[in-house]
Amino acid sequence: MERIEHRACFGGWQDVYRHRSQVLGCDMNFAVYLPPQAAQPGARLPVLYWLSGLTCTEQNFITKAGAQRYAAEHGIVVVAPDTSPRGEDVADDPGYDLGQGAGFYLNATCEPWARHYRMHDYVAQELPALVETHFPVSDARGISGHSMGGHGALVLALRNPGRYRSVSAFAPIVAPSQVPWGQKAFTAYLGGDHEAWREWDACELLRQAQERLPLLVDQGGDDEFLEGQLRPQLLQAAAEDAGHPLRLRIHPGYDHSYYFVASFIGQHIAHHAAALRG
Repeated sequence: MERIEHRACFGGWQDVYRHRSQVLGCDMNFAVYLPPQAAQPGARLPVLYWLSGLTCTEQNFITKAGAQRYAAEHGIVVVAPDTSPRGEDVADDPGYDLGQGAGFYLNATCEPWARHYRMHDYVAQELPALVETHFPVSDARGISGHSMGGHGALVLALRNPGRYRSVSAFAPIVAPSQVPWGQKAFTAYLGGDHEAWREWDACELLRQAQERLPLLVDQGGDDEFLEGQLRPQLLQAAAEDAGHPLRLRIHPGYDHSYYFVASFIGQHIAHHAAALRG
């Protein structure tokens, strides 16, 4: 691991590291915020993993969301990986919604994507192992994200019962099998077998969930992607059918931007802190 950024922030440190990922077969960046409590002798703090959306890197969240203030208050480490594998030998696409910057937090099975695009295994396994080896953290994990990252947070929590103690999402793509963003990505990464898509669709996974981890989802009421790509009502219906706890909040006037995320990130970190420290 190489530390490539180191900035004082709310009594702690906002760092960015680069490392070689064996799972993805490329160099990856991830951001880690260490609150002031991390400097205490014997500290073992809980970790919140944040997954960003289409076109983002690890930088968008750490520079726009304002999460560090709340992480410092609650004593939570926040880890934000990049959104996809990167590099000259990594497959890409001219569109913003496929390829580099659009990993969709799944394990691709179709070429040319299968060689590198295994973001699910990276986020669920390799990255936590790295973080829990090198930083003063415990194995108490929460996960959250925005848009494509909200999809990732829901899917990772639902696919890995017992791995996370809390989950939340901002404007998630809840039913990628039914909307253009997801259909394009799933066709490329997974092929035409729609049965395989079900394993990466939060609404489908919710109906067969093995644990009842409460979901917190915030959605902007004036989000330009609300009806075409996000469709939170589908998640609500799936949760009701499965009897799964879901708190879905629609906020009039808010759009899809980080202004929306920054407005409610404090409440989300408090939600995670209650579960992670409980």
